[in-house]
Amino acid sequence: MSRHKQGVVAEDDEPELDISSLIDVCFLLLIYFMVTATIQPRESDLGMTLPSQAPSDTPPEISPMLIEIQDNGSIIVNKEEALDLKASGQRRNLPLLEQRLKIYKDGASAANTDPLVQVAVRGEAPQQAVIDVLNCLVGLEIQKVTFTDFSNN
Repeated sequence: MSRHKQGVVAEDDEPELDISSLIDVCFLLLIYFMVTATIQPRESDLGMTLPSQAPSDTPPEISPMLIEIQDNGSIIVNKEEALDLKASGQRRNLPLLEQRLKIYKDGASAANTDPLVQVAVRGEAPQQAVIDVLNCLVGLEIQKVTFTDFSNN
């Protein structure tokens, strides 16, 4: 049998890894991505005026438009007219509702008043349908919006 020398390995012979430059690169990448990122506006950033709790003393000069969102996502305007029944996709466009809102907004501006819109949402209505209606209102710059319920219907 041969004899093996058992020696103590010097600690100076161990390889070392200097990671201080890697930390600098990580911070530079973090700053780069923070500066170049675009911030998407949230739905709460939309400029809409919600009504106060105290009722107004003066009645509006123009009757408000009622938009009902049914359980299946269909939209009914003023309890008579069903619009955009086949709208689908991630971000739905509602051309018939936009057209109807445009006519209503033009009538309100002819009467020198702001258009008033009431949105009534059924309990099982999809959230995307509500967002689509709000997107139509924001696109036409209608800012006086009230959410109502069906308890008195």
